[in-house]
Amino acid sequence: MKSKFLLIALLMPFVALQAQTSDSTKVITNSQMIGIGGTNVLDTYLSAEHFTGIGISYLSHTERQKTGKLWSTILEHEANLSSVKDRANKKHELEGAYNLYWGKLYKLLQINERLGVQVGGMVNASLGFIYNTSNSNNPAQARAHVNVMPTAVATYRFQLFNKPILARYEVGMNLVGVQFSPNYGQSYYEIFSRGNYDHNIVPTTIVSAPEWRHMITFDAAVSKKMTLRIGYLGNMQQSKVNGLRQHIYTHRVLIGFTRRFSIISHAL
Repeated sequence: MKSKFLLIALLMPFVALQAQTSDSTKVITNSQMIGIGGTNVLDTYLSAEHFTGIGISYLSHTERQKTGKLWSTILEHEANLSSVKDRANKKHELEGAYNLYWGKLYKLLQINERLGVQVGGMVNASLGFIYNTSNSNNPAQARAHVNVMPTAVATYRFQLFNKPILARYEVGMNLVGVQFSPNYGQSYYEIFSRGNYDHNIVPTTIVSAPEWRHMITFDAAVSKKMTLRIGYLGNMQQSKVNGLRQHIYTHRVLIGFTRRFSIISHAL
């Protein structure tokens, strides 16, 4: 009997240590996609004409979530390049931009492992350009803004031809932000060479610079480690600041691959 009590006393510290040890699993979903589709550009600093054409995009989409947690982290890298022409097919512009999206999503609803709804917000930092090949004076326009975007995501799992499919819809709209813009009639020489500031960093809202970005994708497994993802990405950006109007509408058909993997961390 004494030996049993002695054994229990010796094992007690190890039992307590095991109880304090917790394993945390982080599930990471990463998609790499290429998109192609139409682009519509208007920038009255460069031209009063509307320009339309074809563009390509690269999108990296990553979501991280710990098991048992309601919050997840989302990170997106988006790069666009478009070649557009005016309605008379005489003038040509190049448009390009890089967008970084980072945010948090809260799992608001989950029904039978099929339907899920997340809500939250993202911060979007964007840097880009528009170059008009026909202009000799002020041929280019720089683009830069930072926006706060309320965001919602819905997912739905279903079967198609006896194969599991994951449908995902993400939508975001800007709320407030700041944007770089020359003032009406102001040249870049005045801004950068002479240092003449004229309200070039402009606070924006959903009224003065509305933006609507939405993406729908469908995932279908092609192997144990790889999933095919196809979808659509639309981004409608507008602004009316400093007496200048600008809009850039992009529509992309997406195709790429998705990987899901887990990272297990041990903590005391």
